[in-house]
Amino acid sequence: MNAAHPPRDAHATLARAVGLAVDWTDAHGQPQRVSPDNQRTLLAAMGLDGDPAETLHALAQEDAQVRDFHIGDAGSVWVVRAARAPGTQWLDETGQPHMCPALPDLPGHWRVRLPGRPGYYRCLHEGRDLTVAVAPARCPTPADRLGAAARAWGVAAQLYSLRAASAERHAGGHGDFAALSDLAGAAARRGAQAVAISPVHAGFASAPERYSPYSPSSRLFLNILYGNPEGVLPAALLRAARTDLAQPDLTTLEAAPLIDWPATHAARLAWLRALHARLGAAPRDVQARFQAFRTAGGQALRDHALYESLATVHGSDWRAWPDALRQPRSAAADGFAATHAHDVQFHQFAQWLAAESLARAQHTAREAGMRIGLLADLAIGTDPRGSQAWSDPDSLLPGVAVGAPPDILNRAGQDWGLTAFSPRGLRARGYAPFIQMLRAALAHAGGVRIDHVLGMARLWLVPQGATPAQGAYLHYPLDDLLRLTRLEAWRHEAVVVGENLGTVPAGFNARLAAAGVLGMDVLWFAQAEDGTPLPPAAWSPDAVAMTTTHDLPTLSGWWQGTDIGWRARLGQYADESTDVASDADPPRAAAQTEAQARAQRDRERHALWQAMRRAGVTDLASPAGSPAGGPPSATPDRALLAYVASAPTALTLFPLEDLAGLAEQPNLPNSGDAHPNWQRRLPTDPATLLAEPACAARIAAIRRARTTS
Repeated sequence: MNAAHPPRDAHATLARAVGLAVDWTDAHGQPQRVSPDNQRTLLAAMGLDGDPAETLHALAQEDAQVRDFHIGDAGSVWVVRAARAPGTQWLDETGQPHMCPALPDLPGHWRVRLPGRPGYYRCLHEGRDLTVAVAPARCPTPADRLGAAARAWGVAAQLYSLRAASAERHAGGHGDFAALSDLAGAAARRGAQAVAISPVHAGFASAPERYSPYSPSSRLFLNILYGNPEGVLPAALLRAARTDLAQPDLTTLEAAPLIDWPATHAARLAWLRALHARLGAAPRDVQARFQAFRTAGGQALRDHALYESLATVHGSDWRAWPDALRQPRSAAADGFAATHAHDVQFHQFAQWLAAESLARAQHTAREAGMRIGLLADLAIGTDPRGSQAWSDPDSLLPGVAVGAPPDILNRAGQDWGLTAFSPRGLRARGYAPFIQMLRAALAHAGGVRIDHVLGMARLWLVPQGATPAQGAYLHYPLDDLLRLTRLEAWRHEAVVVGENLGTVPAGFNARLAAAGVLGMDVLWFAQAEDGTPLPPAAWSPDAVAMTTTHDLPTLSGWWQGTDIGWRARLGQYADESTDVASDADPPRAAAQTEAQARAQRDRERHALWQAMRRAGVTDLASPAGSPAGGPPSATPDRALLAYVASAPTALTLFPLEDLAGLAEQPNLPNSGDAHPNWQRRLPTDPATLLAEPACAARIAAIRRARTTS
């Protein structure tokens, strides 16, 4: 058959060769196959729309080449395919030499024993430098960091929700890194060893309506709205900058229960621009630190700042810009940078201010006694309209979006609107974009939570313009990505947590555990095979124990059914007149009525209460409103916190919403604009919140359970 009409299975062969799962199993356990048309669409989106046989041949030639980057385990043997032996003298990151002899193996192959110490090494091979990433056996664990405090606990915070400790601060209606410093110090004084935070990736300076922390413009830089100049710039400069501002009263914004993102966005940007305008009056050491930051940021920082400046003029979706500006290295982009140099420098300044104030928060945490400190959050992807997609398109898959296939709860599947790394692009670049992303996340933290860590093994990709059901799984080089994660965690002395909730492939969690990547055990999902609550003593020691997450009900919200009330108001339940099977246990949410959902929650509440009784924590609950032997009507929050705290894990994390006894959750998936996602503020500042008697009693229950169980 000629190239114009390739064999029917040629595209399937090519799809499998590049990691697309032509055959897969759905949420009901049924085998599925990606249609030939969808295979071709996905291949085209990956830039593989040529003749399948020719493309396979070209890919085979790529694979046969000796790459300039290799990843291996410390002390393992690397078999190099080459006519001549690689150089025997390797240089580590400090420039120190190491002898790594190459011994002959099969014809045209050489065996090299990798160094026993992890790190990045350089060696000379056939006239060019090779970089070898040597990974440790595992990531540092909480036990490594905690030492004698090996049964530690920490708090989890939605950073934007934090309030300023003083009305004199230029807070402006949402939390920032100064409020994070306050939280770190206050939590450390109560015995916490970690503060897990929501993602602080760069957002869109020109698009205040895009405020979801999980849809960033770039994962390489910070959200400048969180930067705070306290302790970074002189107090006199701050006072002078305030006199330059003509703004509405920020007290109203700061006091509101919900964030008005457009208003706070404008207020914070005006404040940052006023500070930048006064930078020339700053002491020389401050200006020197800023210039050093610009130099260290290099091309990547320049590109991000240039994107932000361009977006101010042309809109935040670079794909709609004039053709000449869609390439960051184009003459037109360089010309714009030259004529808008002051504005480009402003965005570099804002990044510096954010980085310095985040570093101060981590310093505060460690100085206050925390062994881990900040636990950053790494989003699964980036917005395709944003800075990272414009700056480095070759490392991404621009024609597809990350999502999820149809399942029991989402029968149409999901399209998250995020772009993902290209496995081929990563290999071609020596995994530099992945390494840079990890380093950015760990730069000012004692650990990182990787959102949807299963994405290191496979992602469901939806072609642009297609439905989620027309997508497919793309496999990623899990072993190499885990090695690099272990290496960067080792270099930063950081713990790594992988969000592994939901259905994962057999053996995946064991691979995470072997790599020292902690999983997550969440109260609402900790169930035995028969669906009953799993006692905390049986929870995995290779996980972080948690009451809930930002996407799930708080303790009070679950106990009182607040989430069910929200879903009923949003019309997410079947009408009471609909014929829905009542004997399903539990009924599928998509086919439930509100009454069935509440009846199911009542059964779950009774089952959890009995599990709590067996765990010996119900003495912490008020008996008010309790039927004989049944659960109380009031949320037994201290008992629930102690229940989770008794898990045999090195680290447990408790959201501030649960410590404060709040019923509303930060985000309600699939609610659109009908629920105030990513907008809720905490009732007061961190120190005041943690000192309130009810909150202090909840913390005492946690500490007692961590020390006695």
